[in-house]
Amino acid sequence: MEKKYIADLESLTPLIGREIRMDGVPIALFRLTDDSVKAISNRCPHKNGPLVEGTVSGTDVFCPLHDYKISLETGIVAAPDEGCVQTYETTVENGKIYLVTSP
Repeated sequence: MEKKYIADLESLTPLIGREIRMDGVPIALFRLTDDSVKAISNRCPHKNGPLVEGTVSGTDVFCPLHDYKISLETGIVAAPDEGCVQTYETTVENGKIYLVTSP
């Protein structure tokens, strides 16, 4: 397991997304109210809407284009809609956010 530093926790506003790029891939970061950080692909599977601009409720984000509800934990789109997005494991240590990657 490798960890890549991506941001300081204090730089993220709770419930507001922020895009980062990891190896050219756009990833949406979300700081939840419990200070955990979730990371998912920044493109909705429906029409490629920018999820970073979505509304966060609990552990879900709603796509700003067509209101698809997507779990920040699993990446699965809620029924009756279909689809999923990639999720990424994160860890917060001493106020620093890391993306966990495979070696």
